[in-house]
Amino acid sequence: MLILGIESATAQVGCAIGGHEGVLASAHSARTRRHAESLAPSIAFVAQQARVELSEVGALAVDIGPGLFTGLRVGVATAKALAQALRVPVIGISSLDLLAFPARFSDRVIAAVIDARRGELFSALYRQVPGGVQRITEPRVSTPQDLCAELQAHGNDLLLLGDGALRYAEDFHTLGGAEVCTHGHTHPSARDLVLLAHHQALREEWVQPWEVRPTYLRKPDAEINWATRAGVPGPRPPEANP
Repeated sequence: MLILGIESATAQVGCAIGGHEGVLASAHSARTRRHAESLAPSIAFVAQQARVELSEVGALAVDIGPGLFTGLRVGVATAKALAQALRVPVIGISSLDLLAFPARFSDRVIAAVIDARRGELFSALYRQVPGGVQRITEPRVSTPQDLCAELQAHGNDLLLLGDGALRYAEDFHTLGGAEVCTHGHTHPSARDLVLLAHHQALREEWVQPWEVRPTYLRKPDAEINWATRAGVPGPRPPEANP
């Protein structure tokens, strides 16, 4: 089965096509705030490079977050529209799972950390298991200081990945036994999305397009700005529907 993967939860947008033979083609771009303009041409490009017609795709895979609100909505909406047009199911995978997956051979506790802007981070912890990684904490949004306190209390050797870890590297370097990965592994990858989705597709672990729900962890910036101007700070919902 061929899978088209769409990843747009962070400042990077990407897509890839692959199946049992591995990833056939992929493209990634980091043109900030231009996800909508970049995604459609990228999909056409990887299909051409893979010599695949979109009608041959058997499932859509999409990064469901947490991530930046606008990019996340673009990716999920595109995946749902394509899946409905092609009449194929959708496999949703967490951005933090994607970020941790390349470190699956590390014997350290893995911290996947995405820059959520506004002085906050999306994060989750993972450990190595046969064939991949296992999430050991739920995705959360927190300040760098709160995350440092959580990691300090964890008391294990740590490997931190992601643009959030890089942005606040000075904070994390104060932790004993912690290493911030500075080469690669900055953003979730569409290539890894296809690889993980292929395993789920073999087990038919998918949903229909209308069942896909992105994970936001907090309100969109526009709502936060409006509430701040109105002087009505509200609680963050754990999840919101698109």
